[in-house]
Amino acid sequence: MLSSFKIYRKFALMLACSALLVSCDRLLTPETSVQELRAGQYTLDKDHATLMFKINHLGFSSYIGRFNEFDANLDFDPENIADASLEVIVNTSSIDVNNTEFSEELRGSDWFDVATFPQAVFRTTSLLESNENSFVFAGDLTLLGVTQPVTLNVDFHGGGRNFLTRKYTLGFSGDVNFQRSAFGLDNLVAFGIGDDIELELHVEFQDSN
Repeated sequence: MLSSFKIYRKFALMLACSALLVSCDRLLTPETSVQELRAGQYTLDKDHATLMFKINHLGFSSYIGRFNEFDANLDFDPENIADASLEVIVNTSSIDVNNTEFSEELRGSDWFDVATFPQAVFRTTSLLESNENSFVFAGDLTLLGVTQPVTLNVDFHGGGRNFLTRKYTLGFSGDVNFQRSAFGLDNLVAFGIGDDIELELHVEFQDSN
């Protein structure tokens, strides 16, 4: 009788652990299909957002920096991706290249001239391609007072309720490639400092409702 009770208790414990593991898996694993997501207006989770850039340095390496302060808003409907809209506003004075002196130089009039142009802005204009969880959007980038069309490539990573914040969250990464000289930012291009810029965006958005 005691042996049967021990077997029953062990079996019940195994069932409880299995149920707990399943619950934790559902809790920790975001939904990975765009079609299953919640439509709405989303704001940037600034604690989980990175905007970095890469530029060729004399053919030797990729020089990497980032902007520490930016905001973004996303209007999203999984049933109508073509009407999705994204706006990103960057505080250009927040440029950071892990070198205090050079970061300050980049804020000056020879480079980003942040006193005159304190913000860079990107806005989507249309959807160009859609392939499951990857998308290509046309958009306008305004930098140094110049607006040029650019293309944003987006990969969706997951969505669902974040068990830490209790907020419905979407996660994306994206990249934009352009020539800085098209915006008048052509300092040292003739001396081997790359003209081609690659921007990388890694972000989480939270439902603003």
